[in-house]
Amino acid sequence: MANIALVDDDKNILESVSMLLEQEGYHVQGFSDSAAALTALLASPPDLAILDIKMPRMDGLELLRRLRQGADLPVIFLTSKDEEIDELMGLNAGADDYIRKPFSQRLLLERVRAVLRRAEGKGTTPAAPGEIKAEALVRGKLALDPQRHECTWDGKPVRLTVTEFLILQALAQRPGFVKSRDSLMDAAYDDQVYVDDRTIDSHIKRLRKKFKVVADDFDAIETLYGVGYRYKE
Repeated sequence: MANIALVDDDKNILESVSMLLEQEGYHVQGFSDSAAALTALLASPPDLAILDIKMPRMDGLELLRRLRQGADLPVIFLTSKDEEIDELMGLNAGADDYIRKPFSQRLLLERVRAVLRRAEGKGTTPAAPGEIKAEALVRGKLALDPQRHECTWDGKPVRLTVTEFLILQALAQRPGFVKSRDSLMDAAYDDQVYVDDRTIDSHIKRLRKKFKVVADDFDAIETLYGVGYRYKE
């Protein structure tokens, strides 16, 4: 089973969530100190990290930023109840998903399974009609290799999270065709995970930012206001 890192300064959450995940067969590393977590996770990246946003010394956003410098592991943020800014900041920082506190055990397990499934890729089972196959894709300067989770632009590597990769893959599959936010949600998220339009918008914003690092003139992802997005070669 997958290795999961849990970082939260609330020891009650740390103990209860660790116990829940271990009962499901996952191997869990728990950290109440984000600095110690950073050292351990860079040395041995887990399959998934669950990070609380509000922590002393180093908050979850800063921890994710530093982790991203050395690893592209999937991340789920734990956010404060009803604090929309936490969610937006977490998604803009590159998190794959977020869960509001307090949360049900069932919801947490569903989100964990969904992110891990997306990280493992979709090439282990036959593709259903309309499903994106895990094949290498080249569109102009863009090259995507789902099997290796590699993305390049004009030969330069672009490091993407699992969610960002799946959204870009869905767009690039049919250049020129408009993808609604709903269809992008379907491509990037499990059926049991519910996200809203702002989630997709945040991921698109971060995708553009990453590509502009390697190409200032990047404009391959177009916004059609009120409709959705499309990829142009």
